[in-house]
Amino acid sequence: MKKKVAFICVHNSCRSQMAEGWAKKLGSDVLEVYSAGTEKYPEVKPLAVKVMEEDGVNMSSHYPKLLSDIPEELDILITMGCNVICPFIPNDHSEDWGLDDPSGGSIEAYRNTRDLIKEKVEDLIRRVKNREL
Repeated sequence: MKKKVAFICVHNSCRSQMAEGWAKKLGSDVLEVYSAGTEKYPEVKPLAVKVMEEDGVNMSSHYPKLLSDIPEELDILITMGCNVICPFIPNDHSEDWGLDDPSGGSIEAYRNTRDLIKEKVEDLIRRVKNREL
């Protein structure tokens, strides 16, 4: 049975979208993946889409979603380090990844964030497969 995981941020326009993209690409066998934000935002950041495409992850169909757009109960809740206080979403495990927001920064900042998120998603998948989560 797949674990329901959601990546949460303020705008769901960059880090949480990258995490969703990696989790769907790398962990679709063990994860049912969602991402959402606490505030409305018009689009996924173009540089986030670009740097993910550089690594073979297509996010062209991604769009910002709100908490009301994801399941009301989750197995795993991941906040991205944006000081988001989420309304309580029932979950079995939660953690904060404490990632700096590259928005407004250089493409290198986006690439660094992409690579950090990939490492964290790979670790999350490993822990799920090893039944640690």
